[in-house]
Amino acid sequence: MTLAELVERMAERLDAAGVAFGHGTDNAYDEAAWLVQWRLGLPLDALEGEGQRELGTQDEAAVRALIERRIATRRPAAYLTGEAWLHGVPFFVDERVIVPRALLAEPLVDGTLDVWLGGEPRRVLDLCTGSGSLAVLAALRWTQASVIATDLSADALALAARNVERHALDTRIALRQGDGLAALAHGDGPFDLVLCNPPYVNAASMAALPPEYRAEPALALAGGSDGMDFVRGLLDEVAAHMAPEAVLALEIGHERAHFEAAFAALEPIWLPTSAGDDQVLLLTRDALPGATRDAAPGSAAGKTGADA
Repeated sequence: MTLAELVERMAERLDAAGVAFGHGTDNAYDEAAWLVQWRLGLPLDALEGEGQRELGTQDEAAVRALIERRIATRRPAAYLTGEAWLHGVPFFVDERVIVPRALLAEPLVDGTLDVWLGGEPRRVLDLCTGSGSLAVLAALRWTQASVIATDLSADALALAARNVERHALDTRIALRQGDGLAALAHGDGPFDLVLCNPPYVNAASMAALPPEYRAEPALALAGGSDGMDFVRGLLDEVAAHMAPEAVLALEIGHERAHFEAAFAALEPIWLPTSAGDDQVLLLTRDALPGATRDAAPGSAAGKTGADA
């Protein structure tokens, strides 16, 4: 059997088994190609040049065993391979974190956020960093920026540290453990850009998730009854940690209706993504609920008469 034929057969097997996708691939063929080539130690583009390569029975057996493991366990493919990619950048992955797939990465990488920043940010905050993927992408995108990445999970941060080291960004990305903004140390801000892909899945949706998604840490997914538990605290407090011209970029997935019900007074800017124009939003500091109450550290409004 050739490499191409084996991928086709394994795709058919995945389809027949009814596994769920969405953790790096969105269809059976792409997932089969990923797993087959990984199991055989081939680069992920090997099919293009080696599709007609004949495989031995041992290789076939090894691939079939992996595919059956994927079906039996319903674990995301990235947990089986230990690696995932986001916009072409590789990251170590395991059950301590959700598989990197943030739509927020799109406006970060394609330059959409730059329009709102008015220049390269000097300080970036990545809340709920998980694997550290957004922090790494931000540091690669803005090569002079320093990045603070926080997460409640010490286990997630241990994996994030591996990814920071993998991309040689130890001197520019600092990891902080704690609950959202409470993880920040004195002197960490003010930030020119705040990125956040928080737990935002509402309770009803959490109960209906397929096994592949339930294999991920619920802490990183579940956002309470309407999905907005973390977001409420964030929007109320984040302005105090932002520079005067800073922006917050926030992913809320399919929860726009719940977001608008919870924050009816806000007028966010919805950013275009491959999944639509209603899953990632941007708020300027001045548009945030706490902006009029809290002056950003270091801003003119935050100084006393003696300091101004």
